[in-house]
Amino acid sequence: MTKPRARDLGIPFEGAAGENNAITDVSGVTVGYATVIEGPSARTGVTIIHPRGNKDHTPVYAGVHSFNGNGEMTGAAWIEEGGMLEGPIGITNTHSVGVVRDAIVAWQVKNDALYQKWSCPVVAETADGWLNDMNGFHVNEKHVMQALDSSKGGAIEEGNVGGGTGMLCYEFKGGTGTSSRKLPAKLGGWTVGVLVQANFGRRYQLTIAGTPMGQYFKDGAPFTNGENPFKQDDGSLIVIVATDAPVLPHQLKRLAKRATIGMARTGSLGGNGSGDIFLAFSTANPQAAHEGEMGVSDIQALSNNNIDPILSATAYATEEAIINAMVAAKDMKGHNEVDAKALPHDGVREVLKRYNRID
Repeated sequence: MTKPRARDLGIPFEGAAGENNAITDVSGVTVGYATVIEGPSARTGVTIIHPRGNKDHTPVYAGVHSFNGNGEMTGAAWIEEGGMLEGPIGITNTHSVGVVRDAIVAWQVKNDALYQKWSCPVVAETADGWLNDMNGFHVNEKHVMQALDSSKGGAIEEGNVGGGTGMLCYEFKGGTGTSSRKLPAKLGGWTVGVLVQANFGRRYQLTIAGTPMGQYFKDGAPFTNGENPFKQDDGSLIVIVATDAPVLPHQLKRLAKRATIGMARTGSLGGNGSGDIFLAFSTANPQAAHEGEMGVSDIQALSNNNIDPILSATAYATEEAIINAMVAAKDMKGHNEVDAKALPHDGVREVLKRYNRID
């Protein structure tokens, strides 16, 4: 059965979504999952994003931004330096970053997918240590290979899947979410897609479509009892932004920064204990990594005067992807009998009606 999405509840969002309202609306992008739910304490997994699909290993221009760096994204230093992403992206739990990184290298070697003779894979994480026993090291190489090989385009799963399996968001069940924006032809017709792994926020902060949603659901908040503890939240958010617009690495860093606005539109201001790290890449300019005559590559670049619609689309798609992760997520009981409740759909609609956000 198809999981509900935020728009199914009538939640209003800015901008027009692409066909699947997913990161895969950017042509070529594929996503794969391995979900690990075993016994009382394994609630985890891995998410893989192939910028050009798992058969095309051509590098893409990329940029990264760390809003709050209490987390990890391997390979970010080389993207910052060289401006290119040279392989798939992995997202998992904090203590599985190493095994995912090593498995990606092994997969690249096996599939002759190394751009250079060495690899610095991008693997990001959020901590699922409330529902998952991270010290049990439940993610292994076979899970990573499964996610790498099974990636697909089109509609993709959300909620309790892949790396998002054991995550919490605003003290509800969180996880994996995605969204996209398709710009009109007069603004370039470009597509921006976002995938998030949402594991952040405190209940009192939650804002949906401009309404103070969290203040109406104080019961069952495991960390704060729904009250404002006068401190910012712990937890983390990973955002991956894809676009087909011909933008350069410094411009992609600007896109990655706009994910911060999407996060803020859902209520969070970030916190010292939060690992909020964002990456943006462009599938345009496939020839950029290949040297032409005299080592010069011919590329196209969108002027800064025309980049505003893409910046806005990134913020809006990030906001919706976060809410989609929560809407799709289901109740989960895990490690040490921790019981995470899903966002109450009917209750959300009632609050939106109270504020005249829906009929």
